Amino acid sequence: MAEPGFDLPPKAPPEIIAERHELADEVCRHLTRAGLPAYRADLDGGTHGRPGAAVHIEPFVEGGVIVDWETDKKLSSPALDLFARGIDFDNPPPEVRHYEDVLSVMQAALMGILASAGFQVEEPDGHAHGAMVQVSRLRKP
Repeated sequence: MAEPGFDLPPKAPPEIIAERHELADEVCRHLTRAGLPAYRADLDGGTHGRPGAAVHIEPFVEGGVIVDWETDKKLSSPALDLFARGIDFDNPPPEVRHYEDVLSVMQAALMGILASAGFQVEEPDGHAHGAMVQVSRLRKP
């Protein structure tokens, strides 16, 4: 029996990847200037659980620069553990509500800060990526 397979989307050309790396570095600089911890998650081994703005690039043609907000494990772990055990989505436990609220507030903050700094930002498709903010480019003055 053949192994089931799926095709990955095509990768962007090297010059586009290089532009994305530059944009991701610029995103980190602007977030740090605004007082937020920001780091290149794709360059430091994808450290999960390190609090702050985790900035990375997607290498696919339809990819770009993605910014996720990582909370401290003391906030995320209890919420994710409860979620994994099953919750009432209409009335989630306080730990889950607080975790989701923090992520929602930080998404709005990241989008506002980056837009104010001149970046083109949008909320990506949560089903396809689950990320918080997609940055496509720095707008020209």
